[in-house]
Amino acid sequence: MATSVRRAVLTLPAAPLGPENPLPALRPLDETHSIDERAKRDLPRDMARQIGYEPLRTLLPVRVLDGYGRDRVPTGFDTIVIENDHLRATVLPGLGGRIHSLHHKPTGRELLYRNPVFQPADFALNGAWFSGGIEWNIGATGHTTLSCAPLHAALVPAPDGGEMVRLWEWEPLRGLPFQVDLWLPDDSDFLHVGVRIRNPHQGPAPVYWWSNIAVPEDEHTRVIAPADEAWHFGYERSLRRVPVPEYDDADRTYPLRGQYPADYFYEVPLGARKWITSLDAAGHGLVQTSTDTLRGRKLFLWGAGRGGRRWQRWLTEPGTPGYAEIQAGLARTQLEHVKLDGHDDFSWLESYGPLEADPGTVHGADWGAARAEVDARLERALPRADVDAAYEAWLPHADTEPGERLATGSGWGALEVMRGTMRGGYQLPGTPFDESMLGEQQAPWVELFTQGTFPKTRNAEPPGPTLVAPHWRDMLETAPAEPLTEYHLGVTQWHAGDLAQAVRSWERGLQLATSRWPLLRCLAVADREGGNPERAADQYADAFDDLCARRVDEDESWTAATASLAREAIAALLAVDRPREARRVWDRLPRETRQRGVFRLMEAQLLLAEGEKAAARALFDAGFEVADLREGAETLNEVWASLTDDPLPEAYDYRMRPAAG
Repeated sequence: MATSVRRAVLTLPAAPLGPENPLPALRPLDETHSIDERAKRDLPRDMARQIGYEPLRTLLPVRVLDGYGRDRVPTGFDTIVIENDHLRATVLPGLGGRIHSLHHKPTGRELLYRNPVFQPADFALNGAWFSGGIEWNIGATGHTTLSCAPLHAALVPAPDGGEMVRLWEWEPLRGLPFQVDLWLPDDSDFLHVGVRIRNPHQGPAPVYWWSNIAVPEDEHTRVIAPADEAWHFGYERSLRRVPVPEYDDADRTYPLRGQYPADYFYEVPLGARKWITSLDAAGHGLVQTSTDTLRGRKLFLWGAGRGGRRWQRWLTEPGTPGYAEIQAGLARTQLEHVKLDGHDDFSWLESYGPLEADPGTVHGADWGAARAEVDARLERALPRADVDAAYEAWLPHADTEPGERLATGSGWGALEVMRGTMRGGYQLPGTPFDESMLGEQQAPWVELFTQGTFPKTRNAEPPGPTLVAPHWRDMLETAPAEPLTEYHLGVTQWHAGDLAQAVRSWERGLQLATSRWPLLRCLAVADREGGNPERAADQYADAFDDLCARRVDEDESWTAATASLAREAIAALLAVDRPREARRVWDRLPRETRQRGVFRLMEAQLLLAEGEKAAARALFDAGFEVADLREGAETLNEVWASLTDDPLPEAYDYRMRPAAG
């Protein structure tokens, strides 16, 4: 059969994402992938330089997604299915363009780990993320902020005369448009993926890209890459060079032979072919290869320990087998960002397909022989020259304008292109961001650009997202100084590192504001970050008082604002030993909010501060689940340790590293 593309609906048990957190993310969420400054001294210079290149100061303009729960109901997800006689790829355009399934038809094998549920968890840079399939991580170190966001999708003519699917969007953290072209030739066992990231701006921009492939895992699974060394990151803020495959008395290419979660970034020689594979006991599995621009390869494993197994169960439903991740990126490690000059681009081609190798060789003791076997089998299945030729054939089609639209993403790219085009720039053939894509969230920024004023919100509702690029800051600085304008201006100044000016803008806004809580909350964050915890607690208490006087309890955005501000306020008040005021915040939360797992945990902390250790222990004994528990967070075991010397119950054990000391 010729390659076909069709739309379909996939029904999965799913937990709703919930509303966005309306509080501006003035700091990144706790990010596990960072290292101590001292550790950088022992790294190669280019690696250390790229690790220190433009780390995130904030998550702006992105909003945090933390309003989901764990109650799943059958839900239909729009899909795009790309199929020939050999492969069937199922794509989720509404969830970051994730490839949910890659099914090899001749053998009936699923090549990916396919999660049977949609369960958000707090792993992405902005919170909600889900496991399984192939994801496209762009922006900054971590899972992309687009993990649960819609992308634009359309049909485009393929190099072989058929059709391919283009996914594209405007990456918000760095302000860079990108595209992912999915091309399955008629008689191919391999899905080709052409990727291009463009920098339409005058100056350079930091770029991050890792293609993240979830693969099935059992005690026989082995991951093989063309390397004898790797950089090991074990969630202890260190990066060290280790041998492959044996390290610390175990073969670490078998994911279940480690105890704790870990990353292994393979040191692939510059001239070597770039590939990585995961193979089962019979030598069958998935292989990923690419042109040389995508130089990095990585294995992530959860390990066989209790914490890693708990996370695996947390991300899916009981009885689902585990998974590991094989990945491919622009740099050697995921801690690095790569400089992309202005008006330039990065582009490459990846290929995904089945691999069969001799099991005795790939599972044998001779690592060099295992590597050579995979390399030879891959060369027969898909020669390196053919991948390079496919890239050269695809590249002229990267500028082809899309045809039939299959899905719609956000309007932020359309807003930026509208502004840029009127200034004489932003020519982006192949990835149209036209004004029909503009929506409600972009409307006030359109007015600011076209009329020079920022409109007031209706009924003092929580403010919308703040754009923080320098050109938006310039427009806000010249707009009439209304309270909402001062609020957004302060957020842009904070993002730019001008903290003192941000505080002045927020303080000016307070003088005329009727709805004071958004400004007070920003000032509270500034005090907390500036080393003034008592004043931060005062500001938080005042902000919550003002919010409660104005909120509309039936409104979803107000419910989200109340929960989000309460979490920060209670934490700030407990940090300065003011449990009575923290209790006053708690008492004004809606009952449904207090029943959420994160607030049950917060209630235990509050009871501890009040000296009610038995009542706090009773909450743990009754059981609760923190739906948005952050990857790497150790709050549960820390609170438990303050309650008792008993071992941490398995239900609360999410530890990703050995205990300190």
